[in-house]
Formats: sequence, C-alpha cells, structure tokens
Amino acid sequence: MEFRIADSFTASLLRLPAREQKAAKTTAFDLQLDRSAPGLRFHRVEHGRDPNFWTVRVNDGLRIVVHKTDDNFLLCYVARHDEAYAWAERRRIEVHPRTGAAQFVEFVHHVVDEATRGGLIPPPRTPGERAPFARLGDDDLLGFGVPPDWIAWVRQARADDLFDLDGHMPQEAIEALLDIATGGRPRPAPVAPPTADPFAHPDARRRFRAVANLEDLRQALEYPWEKWTVFLHPAQRELVERRYGGPARVAGSAGTGKTVVALHRAVWLAGQSADARVLLATFSETLAHALSLKLGRLIDAADPVAARITVAPVAGVARRLHQQAFGTTPTMASAAEVDQALKTAAEAAGPARFSRQFLLAEWHQVVDAWQLRDWAAYRDVSRLGRKTRIGGQQRQALWAIFERAQEILSTRALVTWAETVARVTGHYRTCAAKPFTHAVIDEAQDVSIPHLRFLVAVVPAGPDALFFAGDLGQRIFQPPFSWLSQGVDLRGRSFSLRVNYRTSHQIRRKADLLLPPQVRDVDGGEDQRKGTISVFEGAEPVVRLFATAEEEITFVGAWLSGLISAGVAPEEIGIFVRSPGQLDRAKHMAGRAGQSWVILQDRATDLSGHLAVGLMHLAKGLEFKAVAVIGCDDDVIPLKERIESAAEEAELDEIFETERHLLYVACTRARDLVAITGVKPGSEFVVDLMEPSGATPAAPAAIKASPTAIG
Repeated sequence: MEFRIADSFTASLLRLPAREQKAAKTTAFDLQLDRSAPGLRFHRVEHGRDPNFWTVRVNDGLRIVVHKTDDNFLLCYVARHDEAYAWAERRRIEVHPRTGAAQFVEFVHHVVDEATRGGLIPPPRTPGERAPFARLGDDDLLGFGVPPDWIAWVRQARADDLFDLDGHMPQEAIEALLDIATGGRPRPAPVAPPTADPFAHPDARRRFRAVANLEDLRQALEYPWEKWTVFLHPAQRELVERRYGGPARVAGSAGTGKTVVALHRAVWLAGQSADARVLLATFSETLAHALSLKLGRLIDAADPVAARITVAPVAGVARRLHQQAFGTTPTMASAAEVDQALKTAAEAAGPARFSRQFLLAEWHQVVDAWQLRDWAAYRDVSRLGRKTRIGGQQRQALWAIFERAQEILSTRALVTWAETVARVTGHYRTCAAKPFTHAVIDEAQDVSIPHLRFLVAVVPAGPDALFFAGDLGQRIFQPPFSWLSQGVDLRGRSFSLRVNYRTSHQIRRKADLLLPPQVRDVDGGEDQRKGTISVFEGAEPVVRLFATAEEEITFVGAWLSGLISAGVAPEEIGIFVRSPGQLDRAKHMAGRAGQSWVILQDRATDLSGHLAVGLMHLAKGLEFKAVAVIGCDDDVIPLKERIESAAEEAELDEIFETERHLLYVACTRARDLVAITGVKPGSEFVVDLMEPSGATPAAPAAIKASPTAIG
C-alpha cells in the first residue's frame, strides 16, 4: 500500500499552533510506522459521499482526515474535530474522466451554500458583459481538468471569480482558465492511459506525493510552507526531468519557480548516476547560501545524492579550483588598486584624451572581461554594447594605457578576479578529466563573460552538461554579451515558465509596468513576459509620493504598524532602499512602527523578530509577505551618481535599464502587500506606476492569506 501526503494536509498543518503541529506530526509518523497500532483510533466519516474518508484522533480536539483504500493511504487534512469532518463531508477523491488524474472534488452545492458568506457565486454581470468561458464546450473544459460537476459554474464565472476557488477546484483547471481569461491558449492536460495509476498523473503528483519512509515524511512535515519541496508543477517537472542535447535554459518572471526548477534539476541529475558530480552555482555568496538552505529542505543531508552536489558561488569554486590546479591562492587586486593603475598609466601616456569613467568602463567591460593580452586582440574585439566609436589611432592610444596598467598590476603581483578565473578556465579547458559532470546555474541573467567561460570549461561538452535558470528582466549586475560567442548555444533549448505562485496578481501586474513585454538578449533570444498569470489575489500596491521625507516616514510607519496588528510577523516584512543614503529613513520608519530591525548584509542574516532593512541589490533571492520600497526620490532611482558617471550613450541606456530592473526586483520580493513611496517629484519610474489620481489605496486592515510560495 502506498503512503501519500496531500498538499491540503501540509497547508492545514501550517495553520495550527506550534504545539498542535507537533502533535499532528507525531500522529502522522505513527501512521507511517504502523497503521494497525492499537493506540490509533479510526472513525469513518459517516455523512460524506466518499466512503473511504476516515478521521484519526490526534488529541481531544484535533483530527487528521485520511483516505484509505486497498492500494493507497493518504493524509488529507488536519483540523479541529468539527472542521475536519466538515472538510471531508464536502469532498471526494475521484479520477477525472478525461485526464485520468486523481483529484479532490468539492461538491458544488456546498460551495454555493457558503457563497453568501464567501462570495463564491459568480456575481451578476453588467449589461453586455460576456462571461469569458461561456462558449467553451464540455470537451474543452474537461480537457483542462475541470471536474464535470463544475462545468456549469465555470460557464457563468468571470475571470476574477477564479481567485476565490483556491482549495475548491483543482489547480490545473484554475490555471488554464486564468490563462484563457488573459488571452492565452493553454495546452490541455495530459491524458493518461486507462490502466495508468491515477496518482502517477503529472497533475496528481502536484497535490499527492508518495512518501517512501519516515525520512521522506519528516522532510515534508518539517517544511510545510515550502510546498515546492514536495509538490512540483507539471510544467516544472517536465523541464527538470528532460534530456537536453546541449546547454538549456529556463526563464520566467519573478515568482514563477526558476530556482525551484534549478534545485530539482540538480537533485535529478545527481540521482542519475553514482558518479555524478553536480555544481549548483550562482553569482553571489548570499544566493549560494540560500540555495544551500533550500537544497537541505528538498533532500536530506544523509542521502547519498546530496553528497554529489556542490553548492557554491562561481567565484568561490574558481578560487578552490585555482588552489587545486596551481597550488597557490592569488593576491586579488582591489577596485582602488585597479583604478590607481589605470590612472598612473593614463598620466604616463601624456595629456588626457579619455575620461576616467570611460577608461574604467572599457577596462571592466572589454579588456579585463575578455582577458585581452595584446594589441591584436584589442584591435579585433567586438565592443558589443559600447556605442562610442573609436578609430584605429584611438584604439592604439587606449591599448597603450591598458597594457601599461596590466604591467603595473603584474609588477605588484596583483591579479584581477577575471584573470584568476581565466587561469582556471585555461587549465580545465585542456583537461580531459573535469571537476564536475554537470553544472546548474541559478540567476543566470547576471553571469559574466569570465563566469560563462569558466562554467563551459569545468564540465564535459555534451548533453545535459549545462543548465541555466534566470530572468533577463532581473539583470542588475552584468552588461549584456553574446553567449553564442562563447560557444553556449541555447537556441531551441530555452523555455519559459508562465505560472506565478509567489507574487499576487496585483503586485505582479504593477511590477510588470516597469519592464517591456519582451526582453531580448544579445543573441536574439527573447523572454516573453506576456501571458504570465498569478494564481492568487492580494491588495492593490500602495504607490505614494509625499511633500517631505517626514510625511513619508509617518505614512510608512503607520502602514507597517497596520501589518503587525493584522498578524504579519516582523521577519515577514522587508524595507528596501536604493542606496545607503536612504537607510536612516528606513530605520525611522521601523521605529515609528515600534519594531526593531536588522540591516541585510552580503552574507546570510538572521531576521527572527526583526524587520529586514537593506539595499535593493541585496533583495535577490529573498521573499517576504510584505515589502516597503521607500525613498524612491528623483535622483535616487535612477541613481544620480550612476547617470553622471556614464561615459557614453550605451552605458547611460544600460544604467536606466538596470535601475528599472532593480526596482522590479525589490517590488517582486513581496507575496501579498507592497508599498512604493518617495518624496515629490519622485522617481520617474514611480510616477509611471501611479494611478491617474496620483495615489493608490492604503493597506487593508486584515490581510488575505495567500497560497504558499514555491520559488
């Protein structure tokens, strides 16, 4: 008999107080060990329509709802006695007649009975308003996984009504209908053969998971809010378990689960062979630490598969491999030392012909990034993205400066980070034995030229060696360049995720205004942002500009106080600013709310009992229930200092683009609520987000619960 756990069980478990959670987990472990133990008290749910629902006593008031047949034993729900029975009486488990997937199906008349309180009856439409699903036939709706009982309801529903159906109708049906309502064309759900196990269907696997042993169950119950560790969306699973003929990439806007796919992909690859050595990497130490924590929630450290996965920032791996290859740790040149070397070289070349800003940008984006070591290489390099044209004589003059700067650093035994990585790359490019069999890279939009060359060199060429996850709309650290020029061809192996589980419909819609509908890379690849849907609703984002900073502090302080009063824990709230100059303003806001705060650092930070306060560029990889993005003043975002440092038109365009990306990243760290504020006249980006009246509603007094995020 298969022992399974449903996503409805983990969700209901999370709603219990800590003591009752512990008691429910203990009973779940007992059920896994021996369901015939005399201490377990089973009672059939007598008034339900599914004869296989039973309850198991946890304590005097608490019950676990289970579904048991000869083949399956399923943990379904946990709640107080009356609520548990009511939940079971309203549902049955059935096999969908078209798709063959096992589903929870709630009786429509129960939902309608509750509608007077919960608003689930489709409200009357205004004259001329068309129901978006009215013309869909039975075959169409069944093909999307809609239970037969719900077809009539769906035909009269409006798009907004679907947001009230979470927990009432199968998720695959809700997602397909939302896609249709927003102009998409969803694919019908897979159809299983008649003899197939209905619990093995891809859609069933997203809500029911077979639990093989106590350790599997412990992992599932230890992190019930991390639904992605247990229940993987079929579109994600397809990308995780697919074989690729070359480098592959998964894209998607914030909250669509790219990191989830990367984590599961690393585990899947490591499980294919006892000889697998998988690198799970990203560009920063903070993000690598977050990946390591999430990996620990996905797979137990004692599992042999875990030992085959190395989680690290690319720079850290490069340093370690440099030590192994050459027996030394290089002395890295600081930014100030590189700046001084360029300044000295330029002064030696005679009267100034090039600005300091131009020299620094040309060094970092061209000379050092591409590791150009002679005049011929610099003469012939394509200065992609650098629109300032330079003729042959100018290039020669520039090369004389760069060559002299390289000599100065070499004389002092200093190497740049790009040079260090290039040394390791050169070593392993010619080695038959590679340190890794596969590399999975998260936040790949911020991979640099040295990063990419290094990753190509440390894995063997061939199928499944390189897998990238990223969003061009969140590129904030690296200028664009051609991946094709580095031998990484993603054409035909680039895929986009469309379902957003982390960010509410309102926040996603508002944040998307900061970016174009399509974001293209240098090689012509395109991230389509149209068609992404969020599966839950929240409050409208608050977008406000104030006459003074004091007014902004007062408003946001009150907004934060309202969140705390509504039950949001301090550690579930983040406050982000563009630059250090706005940190004091954020601290004052936290103080007005009567809360202590922790300043986010480049390393992992313990937030227990504190608000998180930090710079926007540290927001990557983080997630909060509510976020305040404050200090969005004119000359702050885009940052005046960056604009004034631009040496050419292309660099100015790049600055504006990445500043928009920064604000997008900060806003999309929020699951349910976001406030975006500043002092008038305000950032031009914020003005773009404001309603015609110049303001949006304040935060609600009570916060509507959202589904658990999965990435």
